[in-house]
Amino acid sequence: MVVNLEFIKAIVTAEEVLLLDPLRQEVLPFVDQLRQQLPHKGPCRMQGASPVDTQETEVHFSTGGQWLPVPESSEGLQNELPFEFQVLEIALEVVCTYLDSNVADLERDAYPVLDELARNVSTKNLEHVRSLKSNLTRLLARVQKVRDEIEHLLDDNEDMADLYLTRKWMQNQQNEALLGAAVSNSLITTPPYLRRLSSYRSVSLATSNFADDDDDVEDLEMLLEAYFMQLDGTRNKILSVREYIDDTEDYVNIQLDNQRNELIQLQLTLTIASFAIATETLIAGVFGMNIPCPLYEMNGVFNPFVGCVTAGCVLLFLLVLGYARWKKLLGS
Repeated sequence: MVVNLEFIKAIVTAEEVLLLDPLRQEVLPFVDQLRQQLPHKGPCRMQGASPVDTQETEVHFSTGGQWLPVPESSEGLQNELPFEFQVLEIALEVVCTYLDSNVADLERDAYPVLDELARNVSTKNLEHVRSLKSNLTRLLARVQKVRDEIEHLLDDNEDMADLYLTRKWMQNQQNEALLGAAVSNSLITTPPYLRRLSSYRSVSLATSNFADDDDDVEDLEMLLEAYFMQLDGTRNKILSVREYIDDTEDYVNIQLDNQRNELIQLQLTLTIASFAIATETLIAGVFGMNIPCPLYEMNGVFNPFVGCVTAGCVLLFLLVLGYARWKKLLGS
């Protein structure tokens, strides 16, 4: 069985673990868990074999050249997981814990940055949010990859049955023991039809002992479902953070749109004022030409005329401004 979960890359058999790069910083907790949860046990007796054919075996796992003893299923532990599933469980636990810690760090860093961005939209805060969103996307992809692998495995019972390495190893040992018993029995003088019957019954016994077990993947299924649910919860945490980021971005966009609308209204107000002033300038330009006009010869008419023109321009400004408010081009 090949285990490739994030930084844990190992080859697991029914008797040993071959771990790649065991001195890596992220892999050290996995090695420590193997040492703690898989203490050395004495040699075990294989179940179902006769005392003569029983072989005492000792199992080890390798961490980059150093071989350490690990346990094997003993006779009194019927409910204990096989060795390969114990290693798989430790690997999943280490990976899930690592991903959970990364998500916790992400949540701890995300919410203050997003709250600061909601209060003050600046280039610095936007850059922090951009970096945060990039980290979130990468972390979500890593969690999703492990989750999809477990889901794919749960959907295929044949693949799960192939992972029962200890069961296959015990089947091989059982078949060898029965074969040895059949050979020893054949040395005894018996009628030919009895030898054929004995051989047939031995093979039938070996087949019936494990025929039902080949389809029994309940232990592995429960193990994978537990960590699938944990990864699904981690994924939901990441999605909640991303949803909070999206909500903050929507809020910031609303703020920017509001400021943009205020600038447009200010620009429209200044345009109306410029139009009124341009009208007064036009009138002043007309009377500034060297064209004969009776008003030039009237004394004391300048000030009242300028006042009336200015008042007319102010009135024009107010009329256009009121029209714009009436059409709801400007806020109240």
